[in-house]
Amino acid sequence: MTVSSNECAREILETIPLTMRAIKGQMRVSPLMKLSEPQFRTLMFLRRHEGASLSDVAEDLGLTLPSMSKQIDGLVARGVVARQTDSADRRRVILTLTAQGRWTLQSVRDIAQAHLARMLAVLAPSRRATIVEAMRALRQVFSTDHDHQAEQASRHLGQGSTLRAPSREKLEVRR
Repeated sequence: MTVSSNECAREILETIPLTMRAIKGQMRVSPLMKLSEPQFRTLMFLRRHEGASLSDVAEDLGLTLPSMSKQIDGLVARGVVARQTDSADRRRVILTLTAQGRWTLQSVRDIAQAHLARMLAVLAPSRRATIVEAMRALRQVFSTDHDHQAEQASRHLGQGSTLRAPSREKLEVRR
């Protein structure tokens, strides 16, 4: 069976929100998971990008700097994020997970993973293997610099451009 990249993209767009809804639902009912989705995503980002700036996190989450700053204030107050001034550039604030933040994130991930595992247990092992293979392929595609390229392309789209289907090598914008 041949599947077009457009059909694949459509399935991703339909499935990811459903998956996130299941995770968010678990986050709301679990007493240990007293994190909002943006807080969870912030901790995940900081785990992957130790020493990121406030601007880096805000850009990744799509929040304004004042909104991100307020969110970081709350995470600092909870003791899960540390904020310090960069010694090389005093205007830059460096954000890191504290030991409590790493423990909280791992606990939340473990609970969410267990919840998803229970949901996926109804699938045959071969279907679960297919999902794992697909997720690994998606991680490979999305862990590259495609995010930055897509963001640049979307900015151009607002200026009367049309997006051409991206190749694996690069994302093109046509005027």
